[in-house]
Amino acid sequence: MTPAPARDPQHLTLALPKGRILEDAIALLSQAGLPLTLPEKSRALRHEFPGVTVLELRNQDVPVYVDLGVADAGIVGKDVLIESGRAVYEPVDLKFAGCRLSLIREVGAGGEIARVGTKYPRAARAYLNARGIPAEIVKLSGNIELACLTGLADAVVDLVQTGSTLRANNLEEVDVLFHSTARLVVNRAALKTRRERLRPLIERLRDLTGAPEDSA
Repeated sequence: MTPAPARDPQHLTLALPKGRILEDAIALLSQAGLPLTLPEKSRALRHEFPGVTVLELRNQDVPVYVDLGVADAGIVGKDVLIESGRAVYEPVDLKFAGCRLSLIREVGAGGEIARVGTKYPRAARAYLNARGIPAEIVKLSGNIELACLTGLADAVVDLVQTGSTLRANNLEEVDVLFHSTARLVVNRAALKTRRERLRPLIERLRDLTGAPEDSA
C-alpha cells in the first residue's frame, strides 16, 4: 500500500456526513471562520476550499475516517459515534440534529423481551447487559419499526425525533438509552500536528454553541 503524501500542516481535511447534518455543519463551520459553502448537488464526494478539503461521507464512516487520520476532524451524531466505538477526541457538543435513542415496543406490550431489532447493536447490547436482559439482537438496516409490527422482535432500539412515526404505527417509547446531538470529533494525532488550525476552530465552535471547555 503506497503511503499518502505528506499534507501541509495548515491544511484541514474534514469528514462531514451526507444528508440532514451537512447543511447545518457547513453553516456552523462557516460562522467559525472556515471558507466553506454548501457544495452543489452532484456526484462529487470531495470538495476543495482554500485551506480545507471536505469529504462527504455516510454518517457511519465519519468516525472511521477521523480515527484513522484520513480526516483531521469531522462532524457526526453522538449516536453514530457511540456505535462506532472509535477512539476520537470529542471536544464540542454542537447542539443541533437533536434526537434520542430509545427502546420501543407496541403500545401496551408486556412480557419479556427475547429479541431486539436495531441498527445500533453495540448500544443496544450495552443497554440490555446493564439491565440483565439476555435478549438476542438482530441487526437491521431500515424500517426498524416493522420488526415490532411483524413479530420479528419484541422490541426495537431506534432513533426518535418527534415520535410521529411511532404514534402512526401504535408504538411507544419504553425507555431512552441516551440523547444525541451533532458533535465535533478530532483525530488525536492531528490535534498536535495541526494544532494552529484545530485549537482556534474548537474554541470558536465552543463560543458559538455555548459549550463548556470540558465538553469532551
